[in-house]
Amino acid sequence: MSVGTSSAPGAQDAGSPPAASRPPGDLADLGIDPDMLPDGLVVADEQGRVVCFNAAAERITAVRARDTLGQPLEKALPLEDLEGRRWWQLTDPYGGLAIRVGQPERNLLLPGGREVLVSARYVRTRPTGSLRRLVVTLRDTEARRRTERSHAELIATVAHELRSPLTSVKGFTATLLAKWERFTDDQKRLMLETVDADADRVTRLIAELLDISRIDSGRLEVRRQPVDIGAAVGRHIQAYVAAGQPADRFLLRVQQPLPDLWADPDKIDQVLSNLLENAVRHGEGTVTIDVTATASPREGEDTGTSVTVSDEGPGIPEESMNRVFTRFWRGSKRGGTGLGLYIVKGIVEAHGGTITVGRAPGAGAQFRFTLPVAAPAYLA
Repeated sequence: MSVGTSSAPGAQDAGSPPAASRPPGDLADLGIDPDMLPDGLVVADEQGRVVCFNAAAERITAVRARDTLGQPLEKALPLEDLEGRRWWQLTDPYGGLAIRVGQPERNLLLPGGREVLVSARYVRTRPTGSLRRLVVTLRDTEARRRTERSHAELIATVAHELRSPLTSVKGFTATLLAKWERFTDDQKRLMLETVDADADRVTRLIAELLDISRIDSGRLEVRRQPVDIGAAVGRHIQAYVAAGQPADRFLLRVQQPLPDLWADPDKIDQVLSNLLENAVRHGEGTVTIDVTATASPREGEDTGTSVTVSDEGPGIPEESMNRVFTRFWRGSKRGGTGLGLYIVKGIVEAHGGTITVGRAPGAGAQFRFTLPVAAPAYLA
């Protein structure tokens, strides 16, 4: 970031904006108001005196801009590193090596121990010349702390969920290896079936973890193919009926004609599986699935496909609806990791779609997702 020359500190023309809001040098040439910047901006001149202290810097440091302008930077922004050393004396931007161009972002402490993220850029008259401007950016650490807490909670949750099936797998395999001859064939089969089921559970947990990583990093790939969404729902219903659910518990209504849908079939199956499992496991009564044509959620397209899954259970409390698609959300009687609906939302949005939750006509929960139907670009 390059900041040019400005008037001396405190030399302010009548009728001009306050110095805290006046962009120094090149910022003024670009018509940029430093108070509009989302990060804190502090600029010191060639004498090390503050000439700009924007509104975000005021918010982050809890120091008024007018109390800093014209003050030495060390006094206006008395930063310390995590070991208690005074930062400006340690880095010596005005008297150190002339080949330095700045300081990378790092955690530093304000008076009172408040932690901030600080980076600096040295603006020189020439590559190895004297320092003309010292530009400091400040960022609050709260957003990063929330992310770190979320990652720590994710690791703890997944580790807890992995421990149970792995303990079971280890216990049964060790028992079979040590006492194989003592068990009947039926006992061996039961133990191996349990090991197989627990191995599937571990695989699902790892897949969830990978999905979350891809969603958070924006790397969730969508491989679009033609998808018959009505047939896909029908397959899931048949699987539940084969597993013992009564056939009359499900009501599938498909509006015809439906527009051609291009989506990732595996990921759409993942969305349908999660929503139907929630309705079957946590809902009551009839599970109704409506597949209809609707307006596309994407600009420039006329039509989309909507799938609504409703049950007749107790539903989701009104105060919880805004948290349903967040990580680790669980209802009062819900088990699992609490990651399924977060992944569902990520998959739907990766397709350019939307998903909502509400109350069904029968007072249960109602999930509805809508997908654009556009074909891949190479067929457009």
